[in-house]
Amino acid sequence: MRLLTVFLFSLSTASLSAVALASVDDHSDSSNKIALTIEEQRVEQAQQAMPMLKGFFDWTDFKGNWSQVTLFTVGQRLMNQLGDELWQYSKVQAQRGKLVDDRPLYWTRLSIISFIKSTENNFTQAELKSLLAVFEKASRGRSDLAYSKATDKRILLTGFDPFFLDRNIQQSNPSGLAALLLDGTVIEYQGIIAGVKQTITAEINTAMVSVRYGDFDQGEIESLLAPFYALNSVDLITTISMGRSDFDLEHFPGLRRSATAPDNVNVYTGANKTNPLVPSLLKMPLRGDEFVLFSLPYQAMMKAKGEYKINDNRGVTILESGKAKDINANSLSELSDKVSVQGGGGGYLSNEISYRSIVLRNKLDSTIPTGHIHTPRISDFDGKTNQAIIEQINAMLVQALSEI
Repeated sequence: MRLLTVFLFSLSTASLSAVALASVDDHSDSSNKIALTIEEQRVEQAQQAMPMLKGFFDWTDFKGNWSQVTLFTVGQRLMNQLGDELWQYSKVQAQRGKLVDDRPLYWTRLSIISFIKSTENNFTQAELKSLLAVFEKASRGRSDLAYSKATDKRILLTGFDPFFLDRNIQQSNPSGLAALLLDGTVIEYQGIIAGVKQTITAEINTAMVSVRYGDFDQGEIESLLAPFYALNSVDLITTISMGRSDFDLEHFPGLRRSATAPDNVNVYTGANKTNPLVPSLLKMPLRGDEFVLFSLPYQAMMKAKGEYKINDNRGVTILESGKAKDINANSLSELSDKVSVQGGGGGYLSNEISYRSIVLRNKLDSTIPTGHIHTPRISDFDGKTNQAIIEQINAMLVQALSEI
């Protein structure tokens, strides 16, 4: 128990001081301002391409008062409040059908961060980074993960920010929209379980995850999920990201990164399919088997009706004689002596969030069913397609209630 306490403390400390801003460029001047990351520098271009971003969320009061704040504790309270207000507003706008879009939350968050970094203030750079971490956490829904409804089950779901924005500044991400639309909702399964007609309800809570290698290396996923695994306090954890043409339930996540694509701050890992690399956790190599097994109730989830096929994806890529080889595995034991190149979710952060969550689950001896859902891919923003995707995600979660 003592080891677990130390493990959780180290993760929570990292999340406050470094996780959300691990990729900050510290080549700033001697003032208390902080240089903008490449991700934040895209804001102006995004606002020109998507004019609806500018009027999405009113934070003029914060702008007018920020330079007058002198106490760190007041700054913490204001950052948490502003982040939570942005998250709640975005969620309400989406759930009420006023602006069913994940992009305004993402770009408004970056706009606020850019303002805070580039405006004269009364804090040291270290203090400012800590305050920005508080804002990041709140604006991603991580300060809003309390379950308050009288349901039979509890589900935790994560979505991702948009990504590959230098290719397409207007790119949306269905997984992020799913997080906004499903947060705080209650789903219900009605059916026959063990020969008895039953009704099972579940409350869903969600959070949004960054697309930044540095945040993953600093323990963003572990700090988010460790409390739930340690206490077995929810009944299902599913991470979601945008993927291929169908829905894929990723059976065998892999340890290594092999994607040649950059993250949202244009960091390249140097990995590729013939040189897959082990990621880090708090400056140490991430420890775990080359492949792990998900535990989602996939057979039930594949019964969900909708426009898209739902695949039990058992395909992975291994390194054999210095070359990448695609195989389909029937069991985890088939992969026990293989070197991972790609898990079912690929060699990017979609695979990695799944791998990290399952390794953490196993390390903490949790029984929570855990795994990853890849949604169909969209280009730009497609409201009709997004609606079909989210409806089918919801249907999968409803079906899952029959087995958890």
